[in-house]
Amino acid sequence: METTVDADRAAPRPGLRERKKRRTRDALLRAALELFVTRGYEGTTVDDIAAAVDVSQRTFFRYFASKEDAAFFVPRLAESQVIGAVRARPPGEPPLEALRRAVLESWETINESVEQLVPLELHMRVYRMIESTPALLAAHLRRATELEEELARIVAEREGLDVDADPRPRILVAAFGGVIRVTERMWSTGDDTTLTALRDLVGTHLDLVGPALAGDWREN
Repeated sequence: METTVDADRAAPRPGLRERKKRRTRDALLRAALELFVTRGYEGTTVDDIAAAVDVSQRTFFRYFASKEDAAFFVPRLAESQVIGAVRARPPGEPPLEALRRAVLESWETINESVEQLVPLELHMRVYRMIESTPALLAAHLRRATELEEELARIVAEREGLDVDADPRPRILVAAFGGVIRVTERMWSTGDDTTLTALRDLVGTHLDLVGPALAGDWREN
């Protein structure tokens, strides 16, 4: 005889203590990001963030290892969802197409996850702040390199390749990452800083990868 499991019972809500911890973490995160974009990253201290939420510095460090950890908390969430989306692409899909579709088709899901933590408008302002803050930009580039390595290994696994013996997965992901970096730079210095503008720019630039790499530029 088949039995059914009530969805709420199968996935119980977090307990009161866990919900309170999440609220504290989210309040610290939002306060940190608001201060970063208004005072500047270097002009904001951990004490400032803690004071904004009326908690101790010790409480801040229960949730975040550092200011940098707070600054990249939301981007880490987005990166983890992109990784999951690449893993979920259908087998046999060409590698570049898998990367492209993983980013564009998970866009709304990622944004919904971000909005559960902070307003998208604040997230986009932080995005631009990272681009204009040398210490954070350096950390962002380091993180991007680590993400590319993980994606290269996923691509190699999908294609049945040894990533250390066949350079193609790393070359492909490096080209893909380069497109994202060019897009971020253009968007962060442009006039239209909406999320729609960023998504459209990502899609347009990814469509140019093939022609840019293999086409004859002098024909156009």
